[in-house]
Amino acid sequence: MATIQLSEERENQLMSKIRWKLVPYVMLLYIVAMLDRVNIGFAALQMNKDLGISASMFGMLAGIFFITYFFFEVPSNVIMHKVGARKWIARILISWGLVTVLLAWAQNVTHVAILRGLLGAAEAGFYPCIVLYFTFWFPTKHFAKTMSLFMCGMALANIIVGPISSWIMENVTWMGMAGWRWMFILEGLPAVILGFVTLFVMVDRPDQAKFLTAEEKAWLVAELEREHVAKQLKVKVASKWEVFKNGRVWHLAFCYLCYVLALYGLGMWMPQILKGLAQAMSLSGIGLISTIPYICAIIAMVYVAKRSDATQERRYHTALPMVLAFFGLIALTMTNNLAVSMLLLCISQMGIYAFVGTFWSLPNMYLSEATAAVGIAIINSVGNLGGFFGPYMVGFLKDATGSTNAGMYFLATFAILCTISVLAIPKKEAAAESLKTDKR
Repeated sequence: MATIQLSEERENQLMSKIRWKLVPYVMLLYIVAMLDRVNIGFAALQMNKDLGISASMFGMLAGIFFITYFFFEVPSNVIMHKVGARKWIARILISWGLVTVLLAWAQNVTHVAILRGLLGAAEAGFYPCIVLYFTFWFPTKHFAKTMSLFMCGMALANIIVGPISSWIMENVTWMGMAGWRWMFILEGLPAVILGFVTLFVMVDRPDQAKFLTAEEKAWLVAELEREHVAKQLKVKVASKWEVFKNGRVWHLAFCYLCYVLALYGLGMWMPQILKGLAQAMSLSGIGLISTIPYICAIIAMVYVAKRSDATQERRYHTALPMVLAFFGLIALTMTNNLAVSMLLLCISQMGIYAFVGTFWSLPNMYLSEATAAVGIAIINSVGNLGGFFGPYMVGFLKDATGSTNAGMYFLATFAILCTISVLAIPKKEAAAESLKTDKR
């Protein structure tokens, strides 16, 4: 059978068509995921006093999510590969939504710790499942732009979480329950509802898509299969479990660990940093100004990923944004001025978020479909341990020094380590061109 060919224009149109069908809904799911993952940062503005939680203790509670997340990540992705994205992502949504709602009834630190741990186990696999899901639909050269658009959900969640969470905490105290408790209830229920919706709206594979023509399906399946074969020849790993022996996967996991340390170390503490700079400001005011760095982050993330796809250069587009984060975090320790601090937070978040969309194009170059489920889960689970150590160390250092400055130096160290570790990948290996074959 003759190979179906598409012109570059038609190929780009097809990719755009698929993005419009898949990415907005999956982005919505990710917004809800991030909302329930990071809203504890705003809950802390009331919850810490109500439950007697210290700075280091809060850092532990914010980060314990990532410990259980780590242990359940690989099994979750393997199951998703077997049962399909639609069913497994629906299960993840429903279970984490219910756990978030239960946080409203926590009476002490132990209850919060147990439920944050359960939340990590429930949500484990969601993010790498989505990354794996996109590998079923998008060839490598279109991957960075797709991931950056999806990752806008992370920044959008942080734009939404501040105003919504702070408004609920200040205005919703029904039945005598504190605002932070209602915040967990009202922000957990959407995940449960969307879990059931997912069963009806998600499509597992291109050959099941009613919105694609027969020609589009045939071309896309053939193109993805071509890349699958090219990756197997390049990496020479046939079994999904052999990925555990792949040094480049562990290298990428370390890169991601450094990034996540900076991401969550800054993100979880930003509401309290801002409150310290503007003590007279209301919770709603803090929530509103906390959106500004994330608006800047979205612009930076989309621009860098789009440029990376256009040039097909991955290594520098992934590594260099974290240099921006490094300088922003260091400079943040040198001022107590709210306006200057906001500018530096914007710079830091732009660097951190610009990293991630392009980063996920790197493992996609090394992993075939047979190995991607485990490889992506390894990178994400190991990397997300940074979600524990980042917030915890900022809290520990704040208790020890009385300031978050030492914590910012700690996060800046890992930001620059992230840059160095990405640049340590040989340039030839990271070239997207290495996966291209003659399409005659």
